Amino acid sequence: MLQKLQTEITAARKYGLLLVLSLLTAVLIQGRMTTESLIGGFLVACLLLSILYRDIQRYKPQYMKKYSMLVLLGLMIVTTVILGRFSHFVLLNLSKGFGSLSVEGSVYGMPIAAGAMLVTLLFDFHTAIFFSFIVSLFSGLWLNDAVYPVYAFVGSLTAAFSVMRCKKRSALLRGGVFTGAANIMTAIILLLFQGQLFTEKAVSTILFATSSGISVTAVVSLFLPVLEYAFTLTTDISLLELLDLNQPLMKNLMINAPGTYHHSVIVGSLVESAAEAVGVNPLLARVSAYYHDIGKVKMPEYFVENYSGTVSKHERLTPHMSSMIITSHVKEGVELLRHEKLPQAIIDIVQQHHGTSLMTYFFQKAKDQEIANQPAEEEYKYPGPKPQTRVAALVMMADAVEASSRVLTDPTPARITALVDRIINHIFLEGQLDECELTLKDISEIKKHFSYILTGILHKRVDYPGFDFSEKGRKENEKGGIGGALSTPGTDEGPHKESAKAHKDGSQTNKKGLPEASYVIRS
Repeated sequence: MLQKLQTEITAARKYGLLLVLSLLTAVLIQGRMTTESLIGGFLVACLLLSILYRDIQRYKPQYMKKYSMLVLLGLMIVTTVILGRFSHFVLLNLSKGFGSLSVEGSVYGMPIAAGAMLVTLLFDFHTAIFFSFIVSLFSGLWLNDAVYPVYAFVGSLTAAFSVMRCKKRSALLRGGVFTGAANIMTAIILLLFQGQLFTEKAVSTILFATSSGISVTAVVSLFLPVLEYAFTLTTDISLLELLDLNQPLMKNLMINAPGTYHHSVIVGSLVESAAEAVGVNPLLARVSAYYHDIGKVKMPEYFVENYSGTVSKHERLTPHMSSMIITSHVKEGVELLRHEKLPQAIIDIVQQHHGTSLMTYFFQKAKDQEIANQPAEEEYKYPGPKPQTRVAALVMMADAVEASSRVLTDPTPARITALVDRIINHIFLEGQLDECELTLKDISEIKKHFSYILTGILHKRVDYPGFDFSEKGRKENEKGGIGGALSTPGTDEGPHKESAKAHKDGSQTNKKGLPEASYVIRS
């Protein structure tokens, strides 16, 4: 009953927003304020905004779940109309001041296309198409011009197209150039259609159409960071800035937890390769992977990838205490990201990248130690929630796969594929992917991309003549005096021994279907 009431309240808020936006738009598109005109404008606005609302409801339901996104979209429609009317007023008086410019051409300098460019950057291209269509019709209504909507629609679509893969703020300037060029071509075609190409109006029309590209870039550059901050949104531009190694968090991770940093970079490569295949933003996936284990900087020495010695700190702790330390890196990561004001989308992925998975290694260790009083499974699980988005699920799978790949001493393509298949199947059967939108086809594509990337990373190299790093070669080098320098302490007590131990542990747990030590401690 309560849930039904909440649903009705949410629906009422959305319809209320639709009516308020319709009324505001109706006022803004009035040429002369009369009761009939206002009512007609309100009904036209209701009709057009209802079409947009139904389109979002059908094709972009994720925006329906966030009321703030609907408010933003409505605000951008109203703001674009206001911007158009204000710029028209300024340009009209400017052309009158010059005297030599035709007043009729001033309408072609309005930066209407800026709205569509912003919608593409903050929402998506599909939404920008409908936005362009509706705003173009509104502009034609207040100008009482049946031709101008064509000009506004073509310019808006060009602006939206030009920033679809925008990853730098300098790309906005290029988008403005393309928009200006499209506006000039469209203006010439419309002048030709009206039979006014060789009149005085043509000169001012082409000049104002040229200036519109510059004004579009200026408006977008001004409003984009403001809207990003006000509505806590992420664009590819802001995501790319988060990959900068001079970011305080990234620099801290690289210096204090180099093993975790390297692990995160590989996870980033894995998720980016599979992101396109499952229809998510590759840049968001990569950035989320870079920051997914940022909480480990608080206690890096308790995670296996950052071990500096051969003895684990967990050997002196109870399994329950170890599990608490391991799970704390998720909470610590969320707090760090919030303190640094990173986008909420990344914080959510960090919080969800382990879901409610069981730390099998420590749980099994506790069971072996406490035979009389068996520990509860819930005490050795991550708090969750489970991945809610495809990006979060991608990061979870890549994290587990990369960590488990460390147990492979002979990483042939067949073994890597089998490992990837085993780990992802385990996550799937555990129910960690139940709350995201991944399909079985998506999971199959993810496996293929993960296997391909890992095969390239874990490739073999030929043996170099004169450099034998095997046990037999080490002993021979020690006898050979100066040649003994080729055998470092790490050859016996460091990486090789650890790898062998991990492989041994992994072989035991592989019988159960999952290399536990690698999957649990590193992830």
